[in-house]
Amino acid sequence: MKGSDKRDPLEERPNVLFILSDDQGAWALGCAGNPEIETPNLDRLAASGVRFENFFCTSPVCSPARASLLTGRIPSQHGVHDWIAAGDTIAKYEPQGRGELIEYLKGIPGYTDYLRKIGYTCGLSGKWHLGDSHHPQKSFDFWKVHAKGGGPYYGAPMVRGREVYEEPRYVTDVITDNALSWLNDRRNEENPFYLSVHYTAPHSPWQREDHPVDLYDHYFNDCAFASVPDDLTPPEWVEYQNIPVSDSATRRAYLSGYYAAITAMDANIGRLFDWLEKNEKLQNTLVVFTSDNGMNMGHHGVFGKGNATYPLNMFEESIKVPFIMSYPKCIQAGSTNSELLSQYDFMPFLLEYVGCDISSLSSLPGRSFKESLSNEPSKEHEYIVVFDEYGPVRMVRTEKYKYVYRYEGGLNELYDLENDPGEERNLVGESKWRATGKEMQDRLFEWFLTYVDPERDGVRERVTGSGQLGLCGADNFSQLKKEV
Repeated sequence: MKGSDKRDPLEERPNVLFILSDDQGAWALGCAGNPEIETPNLDRLAASGVRFENFFCTSPVCSPARASLLTGRIPSQHGVHDWIAAGDTIAKYEPQGRGELIEYLKGIPGYTDYLRKIGYTCGLSGKWHLGDSHHPQKSFDFWKVHAKGGGPYYGAPMVRGREVYEEPRYVTDVITDNALSWLNDRRNEENPFYLSVHYTAPHSPWQREDHPVDLYDHYFNDCAFASVPDDLTPPEWVEYQNIPVSDSATRRAYLSGYYAAITAMDANIGRLFDWLEKNEKLQNTLVVFTSDNGMNMGHHGVFGKGNATYPLNMFEESIKVPFIMSYPKCIQAGSTNSELLSQYDFMPFLLEYVGCDISSLSSLPGRSFKESLSNEPSKEHEYIVVFDEYGPVRMVRTEKYKYVYRYEGGLNELYDLENDPGEERNLVGESKWRATGKEMQDRLFEWFLTYVDPERDGVRERVTGSGQLGLCGADNFSQLKKEV
């Protein structure tokens, strides 16, 4: 593709291994300072590359965040505003659906579409959850996907062509097996690969029977869980909790399953690293690890993400995600990056990093952060503000302040994160902070006014966290259906 190929020959482009976990808080990593959770392989990845300390999702729930990662657009541009509750699978497997498969991102290019045009072979193993799980989309040549968004770890619903079957093995192992099988099949090909490995871990369920018993028992019997708060009292404004936990026994059970799911996933990630090393691909592979959204596991007295509460929340633990990258040829080992970055920055970054012309992406909200990975950045970066949305709730965050604006369903919030990192004192309504709140509100309104597509504006959706049945706007749903 002339005009977009800045690197020649093709072999000089790095392979890309993109690993995505599900509902993992940025705090849930050994390398992030958690002394209790065991993540030796992800710690090894951080030691060989860079760990980002302030990376944020675009919406604190899975499907909108995943759509933003893939397309570089905010939810009010791509139209996915909540987790997808229908349109993933053929009607007989989805009784709550409308008998249709829905391609939610139809007509919106993802970065894999650009990668394929410059010679990449693209594969996906694991969770898709952006509609129509039966048909490969976004230029993926390899497509072995989970049928839904979440579900059991044993007996998980998986797609096989036009069928959905229950996988008896532990699904984290299966997702890795499928990825390794594809890598083995194409290990002698000359063109570079892009491989997405999307785990369902550590999404619930978290009971003992859901995970390897030795790991669960290890945490249940031996872990103090001092790395997470034990106060189960939510803020006064919380009217409803999606995952109510009111006793220490339930807390310990859920945390044991959550930690076990992450450690089991980490072991499988180690298998991927071992394959790269054994097949001499490690030096020429950009490895990225992140999560779709963050997670509270007792933080603020709640369990869950943005829809853990009603009104919906924008807690730091909900919106901040782990983000680690390693590419031995170019990225300084063992480094950290403290810039405020968002998932909408990832698409322009990745495409620029592999040599695509990204001038056509200038109208998108994100900006490439490739320059910040050099040993001597040439200029100070402007990534000092990030924005989030979840239906009628929007947020702006700077290095010091966070402001949350609710179009409906609750009060607004202003936090001085420098002096109140736990977000315990809402400053809205205090005369001393009125000017700061107004400045943050104006900044939020101006940014969303710039980037929102009026036809897909989330503030019109009255999102409650109970799942999205169609695209923003009823007409779009019928236009984008795909008959089986």
